[in-house]
Formats: sequence, structure tokens, C-alpha cells
Amino acid sequence: MKKIAFSLLFLFAIISINAQETSKDTTKLWTKKGNISLLFNQSAYNKQWLGGGTSNVAGNFGLNYDFNYKNGDVVWDNKFIVAYGLSKIKGAEKAAKTDDRLELNSLWGKKVQGEWYYSIFFNFKTQMDSGFDKNNIKISHFFSPAYFQVGPGMWWKKSNNLSVNFSPATAKLIIVHPHFTEFGPSFGVLQGNSSRFEFGASISGYYKFNIMTNVSIENRLNLYSNYLNNPQNVDVDYQMNMLLKINKYLSANVAVQTIYDDNSIQAVQVREVFGLGINYGF
Repeated sequence: MKKIAFSLLFLFAIISINAQETSKDTTKLWTKKGNISLLFNQSAYNKQWLGGGTSNVAGNFGLNYDFNYKNGDVVWDNKFIVAYGLSKIKGAEKAAKTDDRLELNSLWGKKVQGEWYYSIFFNFKTQMDSGFDKNNIKISHFFSPAYFQVGPGMWWKKSNNLSVNFSPATAKLIIVHPHFTEFGPSFGVLQGNSSRFEFGASISGYYKFNIMTNVSIENRLNLYSNYLNNPQNVDVDYQMNMLLKINKYLSANVAVQTIYDDNSIQAVQVREVFGLGINYGF
């Protein structure tokens, strides 16, 4: 199975190099756009505040960058995501991490007919900073865990704002540093191991729409079933980002992420971030 995964990765690399070489002929083949956001939250209470409360300050940085290629019947969509957030509560020794994501999504397609494409997708996810549990014990850091997925399939692309990709032969690799699995499993990787290989099926969907003027909602859904172990337990990763533009530079953002990963923790994980801050599109 691992040979299949590496073969798919090699095939994806060849496709990427070919598209890059083609793009040298003209820059019009590429469409690039991005968005940078800085969100801030603050709560302050004086000693006479009878309702109770603890002063705190929080900040979140986000980068969302798309670089897409189109040449005849061939399309190649890429999305790069960076997110990081910290929160400092008055009296706490150090700031706590509220968000930490580094992700690359790449989807290559060759049109078959109408809105259907043969496709190959690649997904990479990790984090940038160390993570700690409630007892202040380090449980993760950069590239630990790191997730890789790659596989061929079929892609239905209605528009740049609505698409679904289905890959019935997806290779998945999870990497964790050995010191996190020394005394037990970590992120689905068994005790004493540093990686876990899976082979299954994946579905990824993307839908973006405007609910009113200057208010947009972006939805991303990823489903994965591992053929090799409990295929009935489907991993779910849903992300929703709502952007309310106040003017060219100010905006309010709401981000919600819901995860269910049967190998990591048999429970639904939910993360929500809301803030008012600076928003810059390029």
C-alpha cells in the first residue's frame, strides 16, 4: 500500500512540473488572489464589576491564497491556508494557542464532458507551533502531526464557487514524532511508531456564496473512510468561514471548524473564532 501512495505522489509531482513549465509561456494561464486578516478581541473588567469576569486579549492571523491554472481542458486549483491565534488571560503565566493551521490543497483536472473532470488531488495539513494539554504537557509541535492525502478520482466543478471531488482510491499518511508515541498512541499512530498508513475513499466539497451584500460564507467539507480499518467510521472535517466587509480594510470574521477523527479521539471537536479586525485582499 505504501508503494501505491508514493507512486501517486510521484505522479502528482510530474503533473505539477508539467503545469509549471507550461505556465512559462504566458502568465494569463494563472489566476491568483489572496486575503490576509488580523482579528483582535479584548475584554476588560475593573475590581468593582459585580458580574465577574477576567480581563483578556486575543489575536488571530489568517492567510488564504488561491493560485489556479487553466489551459483548455486542463485546470489546476490550489489553495494555501495559514492561521494562527493566541489568547492571553490576565494572571496567566503565558498565552494560550487558539488556532494553528498550515494547509495546502491541490486539485488537478482534465475535462471529460460538461462539468466533469478526471482528477488527482493532494492535501497536506500540519501545525506551526507546539500544543499543550490541560496539564501543560506538550502533545504536538511543527510537523507532528502531519497529514498527507493523495488520490485519483472524478471532479464535478460547476464553478469556482461550487465543486465536489470523489476519490475512491486515496492514500493517507499520518506522521508523528516518536517521542509522542513512546508511552501510547498519538493522533492515530500506534505506540512506538512514527507513522500510520491508510488507504480508502475521500469526498471533498467546496461551496461559497453571498447571503447579502458584503457578507460571504465559504464552506469546505472533507470526508474520509479507511478501507483497512473500520471503514464505517467516516472521518469528518468541516470548515465554515463567514466574512462581513465593513469597508476596504475592516471586517468581521467568524470561523467554525468541526472535526471527527475516529483514530485520534472518538468525539466531535469544535473550534470557533470570532473577531473584528483588518482585512486585506490582493
